[in-house]
Amino acid sequence: MAAVSTRVRVLLVEDQTLVREGLVSLLSFAKDLEVAGQAADGDEALEKIETLRPDVVLLDIRLPKRNGLEVLQEARRRGAVPPTLILTTFDDDALLFDALKAGARGFLLKDVTFECLTAAIREVAAGGSLVRPAMTDRAIRSLSGAAKSFESAETPERLTAREREVLRLFSAGLSNREIGDALGVVEGTVKNHVHSILQKLGVRDRSRAMLKGIELGYF
Repeated sequence: MAAVSTRVRVLLVEDQTLVREGLVSLLSFAKDLEVAGQAADGDEALEKIETLRPDVVLLDIRLPKRNGLEVLQEARRRGAVPPTLILTTFDDDALLFDALKAGARGFLLKDVTFECLTAAIREVAAGGSLVRPAMTDRAIRSLSGAAKSFESAETPERLTAREREVLRLFSAGLSNREIGDALGVVEGTVKNHVHSILQKLGVRDRSRAMLKGIELGYF
């Protein structure tokens, strides 16, 4: 019987040929990763997502035909959003949150090191998420009206894996209904998770829950 491959299958979506070929060459050095396909525009990306069913998509945000956000939004409409890492040269916090809201699991600049890139792919393939720390710092500063210090639990109770996922999704701006749709649960269940998150973190609203989550390393 043939051995089953345990390598992570990656779809590269990048319109610049040299950049795309460079990523292919780099990823070839990671024995547990496999480039399953490539796409040069948004329409081709959607086609490859459906036909290849990759474990992880590395998705450029600036693409011909459909940009990366539109690809994610359409994939979500079709009910087939794979774990996705946004790759971009644009350091834009607003874009970060739009991408997360559309279903991305992480956001990296193209100047990321090989070690960070491969680690991010593995993290996302395993069900985790990744937000670049420098962007997180600016996101904290940009939250309008957020206090520099606020009441919270001194020793917060650890969130469950599902609660961490709900925290990530509502921090990206999704409503309870949208979170429920994404996770395949009813809206009431999401409300229960949100209530539990606020209680465990000892905070009174979602903005403070996001800040506390960043402080605790949940992002």
